[in-house]
Amino acid sequence: MDKKKRIGRYEKGLGGSFKTYIPSPLPPIPPLDLSDLYPLLDRASSALGRLDGMSMVLPDPSLILYMYVRKEAVLSSQIEGTQSSLSDLLLFETEEAPGVPIDDVTEVSCYVSAMNHGLKRLEKLPLSLRLIREIHAKLMNNSRGGNKNPGEFRKTQNWIGGSSPEYARFVPPPPNVLMECLDNLEKFLYDEKTKLPALIKAALIHVQFETIHPFLDGNGRLGRLLITFVLCNEGLLKQPLLYLSLYFKANRQNYYDYLQLVRETGDWEAWIKFFLNGVTETANQATETAQNIMDLFKKDRSKIEISGKSTATVLTIHSYMQEHPISNTTKIKGAFNISLPTILRGLKTLETLGIVKEITGKDRHKIFVYQDFLQILNQGTDAISY
Repeated sequence: MDKKKRIGRYEKGLGGSFKTYIPSPLPPIPPLDLSDLYPLLDRASSALGRLDGMSMVLPDPSLILYMYVRKEAVLSSQIEGTQSSLSDLLLFETEEAPGVPIDDVTEVSCYVSAMNHGLKRLEKLPLSLRLIREIHAKLMNNSRGGNKNPGEFRKTQNWIGGSSPEYARFVPPPPNVLMECLDNLEKFLYDEKTKLPALIKAALIHVQFETIHPFLDGNGRLGRLLITFVLCNEGLLKQPLLYLSLYFKANRQNYYDYLQLVRETGDWEAWIKFFLNGVTETANQATETAQNIMDLFKKDRSKIEISGKSTATVLTIHSYMQEHPISNTTKIKGAFNISLPTILRGLKTLETLGIVKEITGKDRHKIFVYQDFLQILNQGTDAISY
């Protein structure tokens, strides 16, 4: 098979001495050789099946999903250079000051909004260019993204790496060819004649979107979101619990190299192997994490019940902290019709039992952390050093 036939075409850039790259439409031609991929595909599908099955037996899958969405937002944004941690995001949502510039954490918060908007709209709309633009508008609804045409495909040339297109690592299609590329991508999204496994389809769409780079900013984050949207849209996931940013972050140089390898050599199979290994690893980690979280909640509830202090208030606050692992008395009081002294007594009980910890040391405006829960969630979310 001559994989080089899959390489797109190059065109001279408008007004400069550089070449832009226009990818060939999907699916790749010559067709993919899946013979070496089937064992990896089987492993990835099995791992995904276990994760999806876990979502069916969880007492409250929405609770796990609530935190997973936030963890993915942090990780995907870190790949793009933000320094926000999960704790920073949760402090921001509790209206407390995060430990990083507010623009960083606002950007991550917008990612959460974009993800939730996309998942909600998928219930009524097909995965389409219209939906992609809607999601982008939510993603870029912040001080950094407001001047980058939120929700609008670019009308100027962009590039990846380097100070200008002439010195760039990669230059995507020029504006005058952009809609041709996007229309081809949308046709593939709708294509029912090409029988490809959903995981393979998601892998292809991610690279194609990153290669087209249709927006002035936010392409990387939106491209990673598309993976989960495709898997949900194709019915492979009932709950959107799979997010690959942790894998891409841990292997980020390989990630960039494989994207470029497809463009330079047409070797889609090498990228798909990397992608499927990531799905297997991430799905297994997610299943283990979900189980660890459920075990922790069960253990701590049991600790409360046998303590002799298992009042309705203590159990109520424990349930609330499962969804808000960083919180304060004002937020808890606002969520329930409970007096402040009663809430403080309940939190003191949870602190005595080693379930929550007060982190300010102040007499007023105290902040409480469900420390063991946050420790599980924080795995892999340390900011990247550049």
